[in-house]
Amino acid sequence: MSQLIQVKARKALDNMMPYSPGKPIWEVQKELGIEKVVKLASNENPLGASPKAVEALVAYLPEIHRYPDASTKGLNEVIASALQLTPDQLIVTNGADELIKLVAEAFLEEGDEVVVPHPSFSEYEFGAHLMGAVPVAVPLDESYQYHVDDLLVAVTERTKMVFLCSPNNPTGTYLPKTELKHLLDALPKKVLVMYDAAYSHYVSAEDYTDGFEFVRGGYPIIVLQTFSKIYGLAGIRVGFGAAPSPLISSILQVKEPFNVNSLAQEAAKAAITDTEHVEASQRVNALGREQLYEAFRRLGLSYTESMTNFILVKLGPDAKEVYTRLMENGVIVRYGGTWGMPEHIRVTVGTSEENEFFIEKLTLVLS
Repeated sequence: MSQLIQVKARKALDNMMPYSPGKPIWEVQKELGIEKVVKLASNENPLGASPKAVEALVAYLPEIHRYPDASTKGLNEVIASALQLTPDQLIVTNGADELIKLVAEAFLEEGDEVVVPHPSFSEYEFGAHLMGAVPVAVPLDESYQYHVDDLLVAVTERTKMVFLCSPNNPTGTYLPKTELKHLLDALPKKVLVMYDAAYSHYVSAEDYTDGFEFVRGGYPIIVLQTFSKIYGLAGIRVGFGAAPSPLISSILQVKEPFNVNSLAQEAAKAAITDTEHVEASQRVNALGREQLYEAFRRLGLSYTESMTNFILVKLGPDAKEVYTRLMENGVIVRYGGTWGMPEHIRVTVGTSEENEFFIEKLTLVLS
């Protein structure tokens, strides 16, 4: 049968690797025949979804025979009000991943260069390769900190975009506000900055910025946000981008008409007003980070202090084996080989009970 198919895929696909998500709980239970499994691999909110979002979602169920609002007008207005933006400075997408793809489709030409920190979220390079652009990797320093001057050195006449993830996935480190401003002021005005602030709600550092002030200031920046993390809506896929309106207009030209389903829109409208759930999630995360830090210190493990809801931990040459044995003991974490970090794992901060279960199993595996 394969001899009948001679259709060739685009050459760009030679450089593209499909995203590899963390294993779901049910799959590990089925594969290993174990009942209790704790998933600390995908940076999900351990408290679950915003209760207000769930209530709004259920209330809207009788209307799902209708097409969703193609322009997401109602959600745009709610987000704009919450962030002191205007609706025309916003685009709502099917998760933040879609926004990365849409931005690539709207702005990248074949041969353009895209500056990408390393290690960071793999979808930035995916978007570049999709359009035949060239990712230019700029390593973070030994402490996984950004250095703006290193990013600027990588900029050439062919540079079209700079991707930044702050706080950064998978390291949990961030770019201070003054450094972001320095970068924006120093870059040629034809270079677009894509600023991924998906984990901004977990940041406690006073010198951090979520980037929205630079959107209000008219800089060539697109701030990426998601409802998957602090709001707990990962399963219904809704994110958004904020940027000066001319940039948003260009992205809208490549957007599918019904990209965000009605339930996601209704849930997001409610979730963004649920300050009680956000604050509870922040408290659980702050306590959980300290709980895990203390355990890592006790076990003699090196870790990177995080401004997110996950922690990067160095286990050494046996990291992959430890990752596998943890899974066999009912704990799913993320192995660092995905980011070229074979001696690390990334651990999502869970509830106190989930963290304790992980600590117990990690101690057992390392003994």
